[in-house]
Amino acid sequence: MSVITAEKLSKEYHEFEVPVRALRNVSFSVEEGEFTAIVGPSGSGKSTLLHMLGGLDRPSNGSVTVGGVNLNSLSPGGLIDFRLFNIGFVFQAYNLIPVLTARENVEFVMLLQKRSAQERRSRAQELLDMVGLSKRADHRPMQLSGGEQQRVAVARALASRPKFVLADEPTANLDSHSAENLLTIMADLNSKFGTVFLFSTHDERVIRRARRVITLHDGEVESDKKQNG
Repeated sequence: MSVITAEKLSKEYHEFEVPVRALRNVSFSVEEGEFTAIVGPSGSGKSTLLHMLGGLDRPSNGSVTVGGVNLNSLSPGGLIDFRLFNIGFVFQAYNLIPVLTARENVEFVMLLQKRSAQERRSRAQELLDMVGLSKRADHRPMQLSGGEQQRVAVARALASRPKFVLADEPTANLDSHSAENLLTIMADLNSKFGTVFLFSTHDERVIRRARRVITLHDGEVESDKKQNG
């Protein structure tokens, strides 16, 4: 069953009145349980595509359907609510709130969802246990290493029990050990719980772990291959 379907996605920007085609008629589906990497050189459209799939930006043409909902049909407010309950995000820059502890950062999405304090705390602790940070729950981001901050970001992305997690260059700022550790955690979550992960990456470590690799070139799908992750 398809979790995400992109159909003839195109995105055009204008720089100094010159049109720039970031995506050109991109179509594919992501099924339940997938662990997929979107790869390609800089400027190939990877991040733009991830932003389209996550409803962070709207396509110039084409559509994205998530769990049967066409994102084009949603108002700006409806799209914010839909993302909040259905899509998890992991960014290269972590994007943690510096004044909050690791636990509070994980709880924040659930606070926006108006979950009870007891449910928020229980779920946050469960997720921090999963990513090996239960003993660091009361530390703020500046007290954590880059690898630990990114693991908090993964826990936060999972807090809302999303349909899938979009990870934009999640290992780019990590050393080799931290990157491998993070990838192992995400692969385990995918295997044990069926969490769908979709990566935008140029990191060979991520590509080796992926079970499907979609290659973009100049905004178009150049290849789409299954592999043993």
